[in-house]
Amino acid sequence: MGIIARQTFYNVLSILFAIALGGANTIVFYPRVMGPEFHGLVGALLANSNIIQPLFSYGIQFSVIKFYSACKNKRDQDNLLIFSVVLPLFFIVPLTLMVYQFDFVLDYFFADESKASDYLFLILSVAISTAYFEIFYSWLRIQKKTVFGNFLKEVYQRVMITVLITFYLVGWLDFDSFLYALIAGYYLRLLLILFYALKIHTPKIHWEFPSNTKVLLRYCSYIFLTGFSASIILDLDKSMIKQYLAPEYVSFYMVAIFIAAVIDTPSRAMIQIVSPMVAECLNSNNKRRLEELLKKSSLNLLLISGLIFVVINVNLRDIYKLIEILNTERGYVAGLPIILFISITKLFSASLGCLNNIITNSKHYRFLLIFSIASASTAIVLNIQFITTYGFIGAAIATLIVITVFNILKILLVFYKFKIHPFGVKSVWILVLVLALYLMFKDANLDSHPFISLSLKSIIVGILYLGISYLTGLSTEFNDFINRLIKKQ
Repeated sequence: MGIIARQTFYNVLSILFAIALGGANTIVFYPRVMGPEFHGLVGALLANSNIIQPLFSYGIQFSVIKFYSACKNKRDQDNLLIFSVVLPLFFIVPLTLMVYQFDFVLDYFFADESKASDYLFLILSVAISTAYFEIFYSWLRIQKKTVFGNFLKEVYQRVMITVLITFYLVGWLDFDSFLYALIAGYYLRLLLILFYALKIHTPKIHWEFPSNTKVLLRYCSYIFLTGFSASIILDLDKSMIKQYLAPEYVSFYMVAIFIAAVIDTPSRAMIQIVSPMVAECLNSNNKRRLEELLKKSSLNLLLISGLIFVVINVNLRDIYKLIEILNTERGYVAGLPIILFISITKLFSASLGCLNNIITNSKHYRFLLIFSIASASTAIVLNIQFITTYGFIGAAIATLIVITVFNILKILLVFYKFKIHPFGVKSVWILVLVLALYLMFKDANLDSHPFISLSLKSIIVGILYLGISYLTGLSTEFNDFINRLIKKQ
């Protein structure tokens, strides 16, 4: 099993466990223990933290991945790593002081009556911790050591939240102390990845700037603006729902988004290891290997994500019946239409494979800034229009439109600049299979307990999907994996 397959496999296991635990937190523990209002408030706080995190990291973690393999010697590599730690301080210190000094900054992020403004310390603290976590995680990714970092990124924080909610439930923490403990947990995660990164590779300090500092800063500036715009798209919906609607609607929306986000699991696992390989291909001008990475990542992610798409969307009613059984709050079912909209965007994004990484790590990265600013601006306008018109479901519609349009533009860009694209005939057949099984089972009603109905339909759909995929040879990698399993029996 190659390094991509092996680390992707372990990363998928970590993320699946994280999703299961995160599902319990999002669907059961948060709503039942804290209630939708406090759940929505925590979600809004973390969403605002994610929005400003790119301001603090300034895109340096992506620069490490792009430029590390292009460094001529170990001295240049070490200078790059040390620079990645120092650079964010020039943004964290003045921006933090500015936030507390000028009221207009608070007015930008929070409505006058918003409770979230009382917890600005959490937003800033988590943003700083997350910025440095991503930097040290990039140190591990360039060494192709992604498993532990992925565990900390995906599993650790879910376990932490489960523990803290339990402490809140038994009365050991009130809401404010819960937030302080949450901050402490994020910084413990930062220390863990720091020590592990230094264990894998300890750079030597030479007290000098990287030889290509000007190029680095230019790239960081573009990636920072791109990442900031992207984070706005990812978390703007939750933040704006908090502004226009009651806090509990953020909770309802987060549950729906969480369910649909499961489709993104394989992408998150694979891209961790594929991204530095894409950078190496571009730095060595290996176009054949680059196209191979794009095609294979696209096909296999589409195949796996397609199965998850079908399983989720044919079981929507049973999923929400289970949520209603587990929670006294009945408003969550209002988010049912959101899942299909977001599921489509997740499946489309998965089908792109490593296309985003190709743009980010190539000389054409400037186009991402144009796309990101345009998509963020479009997202703001559409969210305001659709949330005020259709409620929190409007946020999902806005996301679907923005992601679809700008994904198409990215495909066109890569095709024009590199003469490659992620799709093939087998991609079409996978989509046909996904659509056929979805239409076949979406209205199926087994008239039994929702857990039994969900389990049976998932098993039937899974057997049909995987069986047809194997027999028709939709993916060579998938067939090889199954063949190896059969030989071991």
